[in-house]
Amino acid sequence: MRYENFTDVEIEIVRTVERFAEEKVRPKVADYETNGTVPEELIAEMGALGLFGAAVPEEYGGLGLRLPVFAAVFEKLSAAWTTIAAYANSHATVAYAIATHGTEAQKRAYLPGLATGEHRGALCLTEPGSGSDLQSIRGTLRADADGYRLNASKTYVTNGARASLLLTLARHPAQDGETKPRFSLALVEKAFGGVQVTSAFHKMAFDLVDTMQIEMDDVAVPRANLLGGVEGAGFRQLMDSLEVGRIAIAISAVGLAANALSEARRYASERITFGVTIDHHQAIQLKLADMATKLVAARLMAMEAAWEKETGRRSDMIGAMAKMFASDMAVEIVQDAVRIHGGAGYIREYTVERLYREALLYTIGEGTNDINRLVIFRRMQGDYERDYLGLPG
Repeated sequence: MRYENFTDVEIEIVRTVERFAEEKVRPKVADYETNGTVPEELIAEMGALGLFGAAVPEEYGGLGLRLPVFAAVFEKLSAAWTTIAAYANSHATVAYAIATHGTEAQKRAYLPGLATGEHRGALCLTEPGSGSDLQSIRGTLRADADGYRLNASKTYVTNGARASLLLTLARHPAQDGETKPRFSLALVEKAFGGVQVTSAFHKMAFDLVDTMQIEMDDVAVPRANLLGGVEGAGFRQLMDSLEVGRIAIAISAVGLAANALSEARRYASERITFGVTIDHHQAIQLKLADMATKLVAARLMAMEAAWEKETGRRSDMIGAMAKMFASDMAVEIVQDAVRIHGGAGYIREYTVERLYREALLYTIGEGTNDINRLVIFRRMQGDYERDYLGLPG
């Protein structure tokens, strides 16, 4: 993979993460998955490497990675084990939201802890009755004399058990004359009274990444913990931050797909049928060629989204494209990897069986792919996006 326009220091960061992923993570994945053991020592080493501070500016103790470097790092992690990247994905989105939209006091209060992993961040967005329609959430943030009172039920919270800081979307009660609801993001410490993790969800994959239900019952939220200190800015702040989350999901899907292709190539070079290894059969060669092409296309689109987001221009269209395309291609690549393995691909001892179960999540997280298709269509109507697409007329 080429790292054009990366500095020598940035390239060394990527190489350091790659060595960690290949030397420390990959050899232990099978044991962790089989035993159902949370990799505490790997998580600690991620903290020591500064990976929890990937999206935290240097002045607050983080690595302050540019988005293309951030993407390259997360691909290396995901190519070794998607679970290890998932511990930091939503955490990085929370850190980005505070670094970009927070007040100076909020940055000083939370970013140093997020950088070291002392604070772990989680997104509390979805509610049991809302799904992809975040504007229908019922969680409320009601002003009182001391700040706000938060009442919300949040579901499918990734890293919800481990997180200490919950970036929570809620609506303000309607005021006279208002025609549109107002939403804000609140920085809710799990230590605040009234915050309770009530249940865990058991998933078809990513068993070692906790996914929780969190209830917030009359939680006292200080006025200083309203992100940015301005009521009603929550949706704008969230949409900007989710663009980073979608880049993280897209590049993680690329890492998973790269792992699947590597496993398929290795198996095809070892499995013998009709007197030759199966990579001598044209049918397998065609599959591997298609898989490689899809992988490169997905990586290029994910990196393009990172470069575009870094410019500060509106990048929700390319971000949605990258997340949708990379996750769809990951599913297709893993399916072909399983087919190349034949019956072995359905056996748990083979890596592709796990990757097959994991790939589907990337088509759902950070907005389902159909939601991202709607984002793409709506943005196609803009002049900048039409120019970006190179449409004539």
